[in-house]
Order: sequence, then C-alpha cells, then structure tokens
Amino acid sequence: MLISLVDGYEIDYIPHSKEFYYFKNRLSDEEFNLIVKELNSRIDTNEIHTSSWMPGSDWTGTVYEPIYTKACKNDFENSAKFFGLILWYVIMNRPEKWSFGRYYKNEIPIRGLTYFRIDL
Repeated sequence: MLISLVDGYEIDYIPHSKEFYYFKNRLSDEEFNLIVKELNSRIDTNEIHTSSWMPGSDWTGTVYEPIYTKACKNDFENSAKFFGLILWYVIMNRPEKWSFGRYYKNEIPIRGLTYFRIDL
C-alpha cells in the first residue's frame, strides 16, 4: 500500500498509466510477473529502497533485460522510467504501508524515488 505523506491518503493509481500499459503490453505476462516477483523479493529484504539503485547498471541476463530490449526497444530513458513505474506498481500492491520522496546524496539529487516503510 502506498501512502501520501502530504495528506495520509492511500495512492491507488499508477502515474503515467498510459505509458505504463503501453510498455507493459510489449512484455509477456511471464516476463512481467518475473520482474514483479524479483522486485517483491528484493523489497522483502529492507525497509528503504531507491528505484534508480535497485536494478543495477547492466540488465543483461536478468529479469529486467526485457524492459530494455523488448518493452522499451533499447531506449535507456524509457527503460528507466518504465522500471520506476513497475516498482511503483509493486509497492502500491504490497500489504505494508509505504511512502516515498525525492532526496539528495552529497547535495546531488537522486534520480529515482526513494520508498520507505511507514507506520501510521
């Protein structure tokens, strides 16, 4: 479950949903489900996750490779955006309460969203 810290409401929509479904439809159900399973497995290990740090820089041979090669047709920017939307989808559908924000590291903005578990 994804919660807005601004107003405390549950977020039940995917931003840029048109793009999300456009790219998702280029993946098989099996490919998408493997990505979701892998992300859930990684999310289970910690209470804080930053989207741009999760997949690593080389997706070759990983469940994330079809995001780049198939869904986004080798477009780096779209692959990064679609990965972020998949992560949003996964966290939004988890039973725990999560929120998110944009943060800095060494005074430099972190590219992706950082998600963290909350207790409300």
